[in-house]
Amino acid sequence: MNENRGLWSLHGLTGYFIAVGLLLSILAFLTTAAIKTQSATAVQYYEIKDPFEIKMIAPDLGNEKHVIVHGKPVGGDTLHKWQFVER
Repeated sequence: MNENRGLWSLHGLTGYFIAVGLLLSILAFLTTAAIKTQSATAVQYYEIKDPFEIKMIAPDLGNEKHVIVHGKPVGGDTLHKWQFVER
């Protein structure tokens, strides 16, 4: 019988350590990205411009032009229409 089941197959402790190492590296990357994002947005504050002109039902993010964010944009968000003002 042919016991060679695959060229790239890893069994036992080797496969386990590779899987655990990969999962821990993904966890470390996502944790550092979350900490950077949280610390960058923690110093921002928001201001509402013309609150009485905000509509309850607005077309496609129409009310976001009333939000002014004091600080720098975080990430690459281009969908929202918030106004960013430097301090």
